[in-house]
Amino acid sequence: MEENHNHHHHHAHVHEVKSLNGIFILSIALNAAFVIVEAAVGFLENSLSLLSDAGHNLGDVFSLLLVLAAFKLAAVHPSKRFTYGLKKSTVLISLLNAIILLVAVGAIILESIHKFREPAQVDGIAVSWTAFVGIIINGATAMLLMRGQKGDINVRGAFLHMAADTLVSVGVVISGVAITLTGCNTIDPIVSLVIAAVILVSTWKLLSESLRLSLDGTPEGIDPEHVIAKMEGCAHVVNVHHLHIWAMSTTANALTAHVVIDDLGAMEQAKAGIKAALMAEGIAHSTLEMETADCHCADHDTQYGG
Repeated sequence: MEENHNHHHHHAHVHEVKSLNGIFILSIALNAAFVIVEAAVGFLENSLSLLSDAGHNLGDVFSLLLVLAAFKLAAVHPSKRFTYGLKKSTVLISLLNAIILLVAVGAIILESIHKFREPAQVDGIAVSWTAFVGIIINGATAMLLMRGQKGDINVRGAFLHMAADTLVSVGVVISGVAITLTGCNTIDPIVSLVIAAVILVSTWKLLSESLRLSLDGTPEGIDPEHVIAKMEGCAHVVNVHHLHIWAMSTTANALTAHVVIDDLGAMEQAKAGIKAALMAEGIAHSTLEMETADCHCADHDTQYGG
């Protein structure tokens, strides 16, 4: 029965990844085309807000390509050199994406400071129309990624970037209209700084979560105390200690623990109950060391580590 369940779960996961592959390829094509158009108009009209947004969108295209690569790497089978396969690369890619965005923020801020010192003439109408196209492209991409963003930090990162880009494009449209009405070109670098702030806010959570997962920290949404309580609530379980929970990838979590039971004869029953409870908590891979209360290795005071 368990083998059949795993087969169906694997089949569903493969189908979801293939579906996401198609979505990412379409998203990459749309955004790459828009970057070319936006950068060209930005250069021609001397608009920093358009150029900074184009640079950020180029970073998003690269990020989308990295996520696509992460899907491929996650599918690599385990080997004697990489016994988990290359699943962990998905976490490293999410961290790399966050770092790339932070570098982009720094570049936008520096260029904005330069534009404050030396304001340039900007065609507000051209800026507004170009950014309006960006609202359509970024908004459509965000909607395509919306469904898959709940179960994968990489997809969620891509979704957040595109949603933020949609809001940024709205800001650029407002900038273009304001420049047309007022003739104040200083509005352009001001909007660029707002863009940088939006990117920074949307990136910070992705950066912190990616960094935690890369250091084998407990994945977001999993409370170790709650997990221990669930495990100790299973039949024949007396105590759980030496617990470790970490992310094997952006979608798969693992756990190891020592479990004290009241009857070694009920070990398989206890183990099956615990694994079912862990599966419900989003932990599909678990390694359990079963002990009895009188075992000398049962150190009940060490809940974590060991």
